[in-house]
Amino acid sequence: MTGPRLKLRETPWRLAVCRFPADAPLPAWVLHGEAEFYSITRTPDELSVVCAEDDLPPSVSDRVERDWRAFAVVGPLPFGLVGVVSGLTSPLAAAGIPVFVLSTYDTDYVMVKAADHLRSFEVLASMFEMVK
Repeated sequence: MTGPRLKLRETPWRLAVCRFPADAPLPAWVLHGEAEFYSITRTPDELSVVCAEDDLPPSVSDRVERDWRAFAVVGPLPFGLVGVVSGLTSPLAAAGIPVFVLSTYDTDYVMVKAADHLRSFEVLASMFEMVK
């Protein structure tokens, strides 16, 4: 990565990643004012929703991956910054830790399964500054 050393913060969220058919309606159950974090992405092939596990209604049980935790890059990050995602994911891949990555206008989020959270924290803390 070129540019300043990244700072990361651990987030408190327990997240779920859901897949719906491409023509599914937007999930009203996630679009509420108290939601701290969600991401909705529609492609020609699917509708993906990442949200707090607590926001999942009981009717959403198929095609759901639960028990994700997230690390946030402290941003905002300039669009010209090179290698951010690879800088975060390469050491986790070397440690055998699978990831799910989300990007926003200002920053990036690296998600890991809760079972890998402590090991991920150790790997990332050895390379990046962890902040509160």
